[in-house]
Amino acid sequence: MRCPLLPALLMLLPAPADANAYRAHGKPVRVARTMTVTPPRDWNQLSARPGRKAEVWTLDGERLNAVTWFGGIAPGEPLLREPRRRRTLPRYSDAMLLAEIPELLESTYRSAGGIADFTLTTAAPDPFLGHAGIRFGYAYVDADDLPRRGEARAAIVAGLLYIVTFDAPRTDYFDRLLGDVHRLTDSAAL
Repeated sequence: MRCPLLPALLMLLPAPADANAYRAHGKPVRVARTMTVTPPRDWNQLSARPGRKAEVWTLDGERLNAVTWFGGIAPGEPLLREPRRRRTLPRYSDAMLLAEIPELLESTYRSAGGIADFTLTTAAPDPFLGHAGIRFGYAYVDADDLPRRGEARAAIVAGLLYIVTFDAPRTDYFDRLLGDVHRLTDSAAL
């Protein structure tokens, strides 16, 4: 016997939003196990983590826009999970200055993503997480030959590195979402 109401009843069940790491507007949430942010709009957290101390948020899918949070990277640790049977990734050092963090990110992108064309476009002091920090911009062409732009903010607090990056295609997505990303990263706190 078939129940014609079964599909309609199934639609009434609560959606597994929390299981998909839906990040609701205005609700504080723990990020990368170390920071707290209050999203100014709804975001989605991807379930796959690029590193033990990292997570990725997106609005439209990782290829269209991605905010990656790196929290509490200790000296000697890479930003990303190192794949087996590949060269090792660059590692954060407690001897690094804030001005060297853009080079660490560039080296990580080049090593992990096989990116040859990467250019740092801007860099300036900018407080992050209530501490001295740096904001820097970059442009690159990914492995699929898609021109992309990015912006990152970083701070070193008690010897640990905290970074948030925003990457999107150079056309439309980057400029359209940059203000939202600024509001999101401005809300970050330890």
